[in-house]
Amino acid sequence: MTVLISPYGGKLVDLRVPPDEVAEWREYATHLPSIQLSERARCDLELLAVGAFSPLDRFMGQADHQRVLDEMRLTSGYLFPIPVTLPVNPNGTFDIGDDVALRDAKNDLLAILTIEEMYEWDRDEVSDKVFGTRDTMHPLVAEMSQWGSVNLSGPLRVIEVPRHYDFRDLRLTPAQCRARLEKMGYANVVAFQTRNPMHRVHEELTKRAIEEVDGALLLHPVVGMTKPGDVDHFTRVRTYRSLAERYYDKDRVLLSLLPLAMRMGGPREAVWHALIRRNYGANHLIVGRDHAGPGNDSTGKPFYGPYDAQELVQKHSEELGVKVVPFRMLVYLPDEDRYEQVDRVREGVRIASISGTQVRDEYLNRGHLLPEWFTRREVAEILAEAYPPRHRQGVCIWFTGLSGAGKSTTAEVLTVLLEEHGRQVTVLDGDVVRTHLSKGLGFSKEDRDTNILRIGFVASEIVRHGGVCVCAAVSPYRATRDAVRNMVGADRFVEVFVDTPIEVCEQRDIKGLYAKARRGEIKGFTGIDDPYEPPLAPEIILDTVTNDPEHNARLILNYLIEQGFIFNATPDQE
Repeated sequence: MTVLISPYGGKLVDLRVPPDEVAEWREYATHLPSIQLSERARCDLELLAVGAFSPLDRFMGQADHQRVLDEMRLTSGYLFPIPVTLPVNPNGTFDIGDDVALRDAKNDLLAILTIEEMYEWDRDEVSDKVFGTRDTMHPLVAEMSQWGSVNLSGPLRVIEVPRHYDFRDLRLTPAQCRARLEKMGYANVVAFQTRNPMHRVHEELTKRAIEEVDGALLLHPVVGMTKPGDVDHFTRVRTYRSLAERYYDKDRVLLSLLPLAMRMGGPREAVWHALIRRNYGANHLIVGRDHAGPGNDSTGKPFYGPYDAQELVQKHSEELGVKVVPFRMLVYLPDEDRYEQVDRVREGVRIASISGTQVRDEYLNRGHLLPEWFTRREVAEILAEAYPPRHRQGVCIWFTGLSGAGKSTTAEVLTVLLEEHGRQVTVLDGDVVRTHLSKGLGFSKEDRDTNILRIGFVASEIVRHGGVCVCAAVSPYRATRDAVRNMVGADRFVEVFVDTPIEVCEQRDIKGLYAKARRGEIKGFTGIDDPYEPPLAPEIILDTVTNDPEHNARLILNYLIEQGFIFNATPDQE
């Protein structure tokens, strides 16, 4: 392989049409078939348009896509580790050679795509080669199960990048970001990738990094799509701005927002982050432990090793023109009021540290301010405002199991118990939802997935606003349930597997549905001629053969008490 001269940080792609042509293209688009972009595709389009993905200038064609999967390179030979594609479900309204209008969720025109390629793609191949797993606990593996089966590619004319009304002064394009950094006058720029609030240890780490290279800091948080359940970007950006204004040298720090849709792809994604930051003007990147990792798989093991990302970025550092700044583990020395690398602490010296789990469970969820040695007071107060105590946070209890397993009956008892303990509850029962929200849907796999995702969307909104949502639906497909888990947020999703044998379900079947399915009068019935995929790692498994609904409901209640979703309650003794 001949290593080509790196374009990263060179000339940027710009796909936006000139302002004086916008009206003409808008008029032309009124006569075109339209595609409504997902949130992920909108983020990708925006970064394609302004050159953040340079040298990529379109959603990938088949040859680029395949080579990225196999070699982490475009057909031009340039390094590019993550596929950026536009998947759709073909509906016969457009074909190769056609122009199509790309629109946002509100039907506003964003771009016009001239279709040069329409090609099928393999979800399993992408899962294996990019993410190293088919486990649907990985948020992208679960999400991809809902993507269209065909990718579109071709030249783009971007009429308008997606509109943002928040933090507009911080939303800099790569060209604007480079210009600001050049004015600072430093040869070296260290980029800090973050999707979490910054605490004192991050502040110390970034300050040490720029001192070591005598450079400036590009504080570049992701504000597009991050890991489900992350702190919302509105809260995070308020903390970043407070820190940048109060605790950094203003002549050495630039806060700029990155509307990236993360893939949580671990090592490959870390290389992608380096490529993107080079386009924004940085030549160093702080790469953390388990950088861009999605957490644990269905067996409880991390998807990626803690230093895999650092090693892969280091391997390609010279070609990218980005040096790795390893994320060093720092601890606080209370007797000396300072931070130090853990491997430099003398034996016997008293140290203090707080894990991410402790931040969430022992401080935020209990309504306690984080200590000032750990987090600046301004940051602690912003987080306290945004995160009420656990017993006032939302949670989704998702019952899954065969028809007749006992989901609805147990959910009904649980609802009463939750209300007794002061929680307001919304119940989304599968049969009721199909009568209203999903009226008209059939029982094909596509329609079943649509039904479950609709329930999941409503549940996620209820949880986001602090409510308790109890859902009871067969939800037979594992990937779709995991997609709902990601939609709601893993730390607020309680999957309850009602593990009732099919023989028992058939005995309970007062509607006679199983009998009709056995006779062939009902096609595609779950458990008979359509599969049920049991959860691999549910939070709770219920036995409805030996335990009655009240017993099982109280098991769930006690679990919610242990997790802090019920305030000041004493678990019932069984």
